[in-house]
Amino acid sequence: MRKKTLKNIIYLYGMSVSKIMFSLLTLPYLTRVLTTDSYGIVSYVKTIMSYMQLIVDFGFSYSATKDIVEATKIGKEDIEKVVGNTLLAKIILVIIAFIILFIISLFIPILKENILFTLLSFIPVASTILLFDFLFKGLEMMHVSTTRFVVTKTISTVFTIILIKNDSHILLIPILDIIGTIVAGLLVMWEMSKLKIKLRFTSLKESIIKLKESAVYFLSDFSTTAFGALNTVVIGMYLSKTEVAYWSLVTYMLSAVMSFYTPITGGIYPDMVAHKTFSLVKKLLRFFMPIIFLGCIFTLVVAKYALIIIGGQEYAAATSLLRAMTPLLALSFPVMLIGWPTLGAIGKAKEVTTSTIISAVFQATGLIFLVIIDKFSLLNIATVRLLSETVLLSVRTFFCYKNRYLFSDYKTKKSTA
Repeated sequence: MRKKTLKNIIYLYGMSVSKIMFSLLTLPYLTRVLTTDSYGIVSYVKTIMSYMQLIVDFGFSYSATKDIVEATKIGKEDIEKVVGNTLLAKIILVIIAFIILFIISLFIPILKENILFTLLSFIPVASTILLFDFLFKGLEMMHVSTTRFVVTKTISTVFTIILIKNDSHILLIPILDIIGTIVAGLLVMWEMSKLKIKLRFTSLKESIIKLKESAVYFLSDFSTTAFGALNTVVIGMYLSKTEVAYWSLVTYMLSAVMSFYTPITGGIYPDMVAHKTFSLVKKLLRFFMPIIFLGCIFTLVVAKYALIIIGGQEYAAATSLLRAMTPLLALSFPVMLIGWPTLGAIGKAKEVTTSTIISAVFQATGLIFLVIIDKFSLLNIATVRLLSETVLLSVRTFFCYKNRYLFSDYKTKKSTA
């Protein structure tokens, strides 16, 4: 593994650890000062915002990153064109996302009843178009993203603990996020000025082309998020706000652990695009999977106590749900690793998207089936979620084996055989 790639992974780990630390400060605090109903509302709106964020991002974290990697081989002007055209495309996406949010808010009771909270929560999502993470990821300068994240989350976390005391203060949650995003944008602009990178717009037509090119990445990301987010959305329609809170806390705890996978998959992506060596993937699987299995066993043992520590005594009722969902920790790492960093790096973006869509359709079908047979419970939803992840891993493994000849080390092995 190249030194620059390792450095990139370390900084991404720094961001993941920071996310966990800040969440461990704010989440237990919010679950204690807010009622389960109010925390359910906050969690539900955040879930909807994850969909809005996907629309705004539209897969550019991969497609634009790849464009930046390729542009660095040509010149600074090409980098500026990628940045400018991507920004213009994202402005279009912000408008589309807002229209969608406004329409669904008319039909989903939780959003309609908390419309101001919902609209305020959208502003930080829209503001992320000015963070340009794809630029720094492509330049392998993830320390920029890590630094601005730590600074801004420190601000919002401190003020959350100082200002939010009960249910009547929940509007302050998105307002503090807005302030944090503004500070983050200013830090990013400062870093770009140091690099002397300007915004260079080519044309609206070029931005539309970028949208079309990134659509395949968006479909994959959207389908992936459908696993977790769709569950929360449907739970909010059929079950109580308290059950939304239980599901949200459990999925948060699992996501917190799985966020440690992202620095690895994100960190090796530029290296895999450049060198396409499958041996790196195998080394990572051999090293991390035993650790993950031990982590799963540990989670099963301490599930109840972990829920009480993080959420409070009233969340102990979700113990069986957390234990049922624990196998996701073992399934998700190979799923993520074989996805964009592996198949995407060898030009098989379509296969990544196809695998994700197949799994998402399986997930949606399973949820519909549970509703039809009147078995729509948290534990049954967890079962469907695990089966969907298994389908995803199976399909991606098949595509990886089918296209093994595209990896450089496989070619080398064949030529020396």
